[in-house]
Amino acid sequence: MAPLDYMFKICIFGDGGVGKTTLLNRFLTGLFKESSQMTIGVDFHIKRVEINGKKVSLQIWDFAGEDRFRFLLPSYMIGANGGIFMYDITRYSSIKNFKNWLEIVNKRSLEIPKRIPIIMVGGKLDLNERRSISREAALEIAESNGLNGYIECSSKTGEGVEEVFLMITRLVMKDAGFL
Repeated sequence: MAPLDYMFKICIFGDGGVGKTTLLNRFLTGLFKESSQMTIGVDFHIKRVEINGKKVSLQIWDFAGEDRFRFLLPSYMIGANGGIFMYDITRYSSIKNFKNWLEIVNKRSLEIPKRIPIIMVGGKLDLNERRSISREAALEIAESNGLNGYIECSSKTGEGVEEVFLMITRLVMKDAGFL
């Protein structure tokens, strides 16, 4: 196995049922699992990617979206290099809590004044005909809150899945001065 150039911690957060675990599983395995079990607390996986010839290891932390687990998020965010806020494009309520999630993520450590790169991801693009949040409205939320990018994807079809992780990896590398 080739030596690593960089290692980064990426955290995925958002309401329960938006597809965070399914997105991660599709990225890790290339497969879509119709049903996945609810994440209890937090789960993490490692995946290697290559960006501009550099070998990068991503520690991807998948946070449970249920209210009862949110108290865990700030402590698990310590040391994070980047974040992915995910919502379901067919469920308006999943973007309604965005500011609460962002507030929790930004409290990750009082000693770290610098904000990490965060992107917004609209999931379930394969259900576009049931969309309740327009791409423009979501992009406006992302931009007005200083996020570093916006992308939509479908874990079912695979559309945009790899791009989500390559986008956040490039942003984190740029933030760290490696790009």
